[in-house]
Amino acid sequence: MYTIGQVSAMFNLPVSTLRYYDKEGFFPNLERKGNIRYFSDNELEALRVIECLKKSGLEIKDIKQFFIWVSEGSSSYAKRKELFEARKSAVETEILELQKTLSLLKFKCWYYETALENGNEDTINAMLPDKLPKNIQKLYDKGHA
Repeated sequence: MYTIGQVSAMFNLPVSTLRYYDKEGFFPNLERKGNIRYFSDNELEALRVIECLKKSGLEIKDIKQFFIWVSEGSSSYAKRKELFEARKSAVETEILELQKTLSLLKFKCWYYETALENGNEDTINAMLPDKLPKNIQKLYDKGHA
C-alpha cells in the first residue's frame, strides 16, 4: 500500500491530480483510513492506464468512459479493445510524423554544420536534391516525403 505522496513521487504527478482522479471515480476501491488514501497495486495499474491514455491523446471524459466500461465487466470487452486499437493507431501515426520531423531536423543539423565548415552553402546546394552522402540522403528523403 502506498500513500498519495508516494504515488505522486512514483508517477511524477502532483498530489492534486491524484485527488482529482479519485474525485472523478477512477479509483473506486481506494482504501481510506481517516483522511489518508492508500493506493494498492490495482490503483497503480489504473493510474498507468490513465497516464497511457492521456499520453495517447485521450481526454479525461473519454478515459472516464473507459472506466465505466471496466465497471460493466466482460460485456464491454469489445468497446475497450476498440478504444485501445484506435489509440494505438493514433500513436503509430504520430510516431511516423515525429520520425519524419526528426529526419528533417537531423538533415538541417548536418546542413548547417557543413555550411559552417565550408563558410557557405554552395557545396550543399550543388548536391541537392539527390546527390547527398548516402546517410544524409536518407534523412533528406524521409524529411521531405
